[in-house]
Amino acid sequence: MPIPDDVTGREIDKDVQQELQSLPKGLAEDVARNLVMVANLIDDEPEQAYEYSRIALRLASRVAAVREAAGFAAYATQKYNEALGEFRAAKRMTGTVELWPVMADCERGMGRPEKALDMAGAPEVQKLDKPGQVEMRLVAAGARRDLGQIDAAIVTLQGPELASNSVQPWTARLRYAYADALLAAGREDESREWFAKVIESDKDGSTDASDRLAELDGVEFVDALHGDADAPVAEPAVVDAAPVQEDEDEDEGVEEYYDEDDFELDDEGDEDRKA
Repeated sequence: MPIPDDVTGREIDKDVQQELQSLPKGLAEDVARNLVMVANLIDDEPEQAYEYSRIALRLASRVAAVREAAGFAAYATQKYNEALGEFRAAKRMTGTVELWPVMADCERGMGRPEKALDMAGAPEVQKLDKPGQVEMRLVAAGARRDLGQIDAAIVTLQGPELASNSVQPWTARLRYAYADALLAAGREDESREWFAKVIESDKDGSTDASDRLAELDGVEFVDALHGDADAPVAEPAVVDAAPVQEDEDEDEGVEEYYDEDDFELDDEGDEDRKA
């Protein structure tokens, strides 16, 4: 796939640039340019991002950053089995656990919420930083909902991060998941309060909490081109958010969820998943 002339490898993260230094200079630049395209396209054009990730993977499959980028591109296109294989490879190369939550979410994507819950109780979770632990909590709650365990999902999301008045990068998503779980449990009044709290913390409008709250308040949005222009438009109610009672969920011990035998080496030493 062609890469625009104004895209340079210097646009990628410095840590990734450092990883690419193990490659010949020309090859490193080609890989970096493809990684830039993955990063630029993954949100709006995930299929194109995936294609660029495959090019980078063919060029430098022994670089952990490339395997990670390929994993996220596959994840964005719902190729969860492929994404999980790439994340596993990146984890084995780096020895870090930062990809653990997204790996668990891949298990959910493949219809294995029980595996995701096993991972939520694994020792690796204790090694995650705070954003990673919050992400793992979100994945675990999603797995509970996959299993129809709505009340358990609500409890999973409760904790000091949810109860805190401090706004962090994860706050809006955590509150949104909690509000949505409350609504699924039929606790509409509490859900309304928490959607209001999402709006307070969602400064960049990354969620549709305003629309969800308006729906709960019975507000109907009229298409200006096809709707009744004279129809009155109701204003959404402003609701004071009630504090949540902090509750702690007990993690269950589990054993490691995959074997080293999941991988075999090809003739060149690359890690490939067994079919």
